[in-house]
Amino acid sequence: MKPTTHKKRLLINSLFTLLMIVLVLALPMISNGQVDPPPGPVGGSNPDANVPIDGGLSLVLAAGVGYGAKKIRDYNKKKREENEF
Repeated sequence: MKPTTHKKRLLINSLFTLLMIVLVLALPMISNGQVDPPPGPVGGSNPDANVPIDGGLSLVLAAGVGYGAKKIRDYNKKKREENEF
């Protein structure tokens, strides 16, 4: 292995780790973006209240990004291994 390849891999891994840390720290702020609807009339519910988007949507999106990153990483690793032979 060339030293530059090792440095590139280390840089990519560091950036990937930093991105994951930022996403994990930002996820609670992103998923908590909905505001409670105003209270309805006494003894009933507010018919005009919007349905809030739950934090589950953020988790699904984060899982999709993680899965896509893993697939790209696996594809690039397989491609590098094929080029070495």
